[in-house]
Amino acid sequence: CDTPLLNYATTSWFVRVSEMKDELVAANNQVKWVPEHVGQNRFGKWLEGARDWAISRQRYWGAPLPIWRNPETKEVKVIGSLKDLQQFVPRSGNTYILIRHGESEYNVKKLLNCDPSIHNPLTEVGRKQAQEASKQLPGKVDYIYHSPLQRTKETAQILADELDRHELLQDDRLAESGMGELEGRPLGTKDTLLNSPEEEFTKSILGSETLNDIRDRMADFLYDMERTHQGKVIVLVSHGDPIWMMESVIKGLNVGESLAILKENYPKNAQLRTHQFVNFPHNDHFELDYHRPYIDEIDLFEGEVKLERIPDVFDCWFESGSMPYAQHHFMGENREGFEKNYFPANFIAEGLDQTRGWFYSLIVLGTALFGKSPFENVVVNGTVLAEDGRKMSKKLQNYPDPMDIASTAGADAMRFYLLSSPAAKGEDFNFTEKEVLELQRKNIGRLHNVLAMYEMFADDTKGSAESQNVLDRWILARLQELVNDSTAGYKSYELDKATRPISDFIDDLSVWYLRRSRDRFKGDDADDKALALSTLRYTLRTLALVMAPVMPFYAEYLWQVVKEDGDAESVHLGKWPEVTQPDSKIIIDMSAVRDATTRALEARAKANIKVRQPIASVVGPLLGNEMKEIVLDELNAKKYIVGTEISIDIILTSELIAEGNVRELTRAVQGRRKTEGLSPVDSIALVVSTSDTGRAAIETNRDMLTKTVGASELIFAYTEGEVVATDTEQFVFTISKQ
Repeated sequence: CDTPLLNYATTSWFVRVSEMKDELVAANNQVKWVPEHVGQNRFGKWLEGARDWAISRQRYWGAPLPIWRNPETKEVKVIGSLKDLQQFVPRSGNTYILIRHGESEYNVKKLLNCDPSIHNPLTEVGRKQAQEASKQLPGKVDYIYHSPLQRTKETAQILADELDRHELLQDDRLAESGMGELEGRPLGTKDTLLNSPEEEFTKSILGSETLNDIRDRMADFLYDMERTHQGKVIVLVSHGDPIWMMESVIKGLNVGESLAILKENYPKNAQLRTHQFVNFPHNDHFELDYHRPYIDEIDLFEGEVKLERIPDVFDCWFESGSMPYAQHHFMGENREGFEKNYFPANFIAEGLDQTRGWFYSLIVLGTALFGKSPFENVVVNGTVLAEDGRKMSKKLQNYPDPMDIASTAGADAMRFYLLSSPAAKGEDFNFTEKEVLELQRKNIGRLHNVLAMYEMFADDTKGSAESQNVLDRWILARLQELVNDSTAGYKSYELDKATRPISDFIDDLSVWYLRRSRDRFKGDDADDKALALSTLRYTLRTLALVMAPVMPFYAEYLWQVVKEDGDAESVHLGKWPEVTQPDSKIIIDMSAVRDATTRALEARAKANIKVRQPIASVVGPLLGNEMKEIVLDELNAKKYIVGTEISIDIILTSELIAEGNVRELTRAVQGRRKTEGLSPVDSIALVVSTSDTGRAAIETNRDMLTKTVGASELIFAYTEGEVVATDTEQFVFTISKQ
């Protein structure tokens, strides 16, 4: 809103950081920072000149400073836990024995009843339960309170009959849950009308009481007992839900903790449950809550002197710095073994601005309490700026809606974009929506096309890395290189190095391996087809595992298609691929092949010779025979000549021109097959009308043509169909599915 803020001086509580500078610097020197210069310079220099830390704020809401002062002695009390706090809370000394009534007739019939006018006595079993319970009572009971319903009255009377001294009293606050229109209906009816157990705390069904309603009246009763009785033994005879809620009040449980009792230890008929009660800070539903204003409402005493609470609250960064201990209940059940199991953290990640925020508060508290940093590694993120380089601002609305990007490019693409960006290494960068869409197209889009090709030919062939085919060996070597690079990046917490190699690998898999292997999938060589399928399945399966941290959704989709029996149900439960030494020679050789073909294709373009036009020869580097065959096939050349200059023979003989013409026809027939929706396994009859020289060219290259287009029959006859015209020939053809 551009309204100027007014700053003014006030008092504050401080942590004396200046006295522990050397310890902080030493602790930071044991931390690996990514990027390193942030830890050494920006953060390290800040620690060297660290000032005392003002940790208090004068606000209404927040976590309070746990500090009280004795107004007479001026001594300060710092409270470390609920147990510590309750040592200063006045106690009534009362003992409460909670007991649910014995079995009643409606319990047997499994019907709901809260109306006192309904005849619902104890069964014979229920009377015996109450008699057994009476034998478990202590020798001295001062009061027996019971609800107004018949079954609790009878239970209370049986208990009273076994006691010498007592006072038997009825209190309507101990009544069963108000049922409303559920009165008399089968047990469990309410549950069928709730979407979740949590709803019963706040949602009234057909006029029934909510659990919060019951908890409030049980709390009203309990606090009344605390005010009116001192040092008494009080028996409370009530019902399942009221006793359940009474225990929630006594223990200050939240909804989740209360539901745990329901699941594990719900009150049984005539079961005794004994409690003492000490007041604690609580919210409006009597759940333990240390925040203001609840902490202000509890009185602490030292002897007869009422302690004064310091009204300030914590700076929220102090709370954030306490995260390692708070999230694992260090002051509670997990204190034993805390350092062994939880501390320090392997790594944390946050923005560059946190060098004076979270990073700082963490290391100050960790060093002060444990003498070391609470984190071993830090990934520092840079700032994501708007496309124009300015800070993203709600006021300026200079950023795209993230949900719109998730809808168009997908959450995976946006996640990959950010993790592979300079921001993953502490640098600022300008967010560009077009780049996210481009990344989605070049990575997930391409990979999805690869998967579609696999699914088109997939059978029960299992994935394997055993093929000796040169293309298979190469892609497996590249796959291992990807695994190694990604693993090294994650181990060093350099997320850009862990993620960026995925793009290059998908490019190699799609643009080179799959394109060069397409004929193997379509071909008649069953053994070679099986090797190609086996290699591709193994590759996609491993790629899914490597992609999982950065593109979790598509990785899961990919995994579900290519996983095998015995594999993890989800890619996110799978085992990370092992690091081994890849075949570096085949990677180098294939790189030379691709470089040679790129240069030769440039020479083709310069000479205006189409790729489908065969050429006599190509000159390239020294390569093995398998690699030479790839170059010849990629360049549509007849002969490979070893030389230092990359070049091609641009002289075209009549035989080469004829073959080029047939290849143009082949391309057109393949296009027609696709237009007519034929699958690769569909066989066709091909009818061609051409000149005598055109027919001669086809006859010379008949096997290449029919095999490529899947023609089981080739007929030369007049036809009116699609026209293919080259510089020297014309073909007219039609196809029909066989």
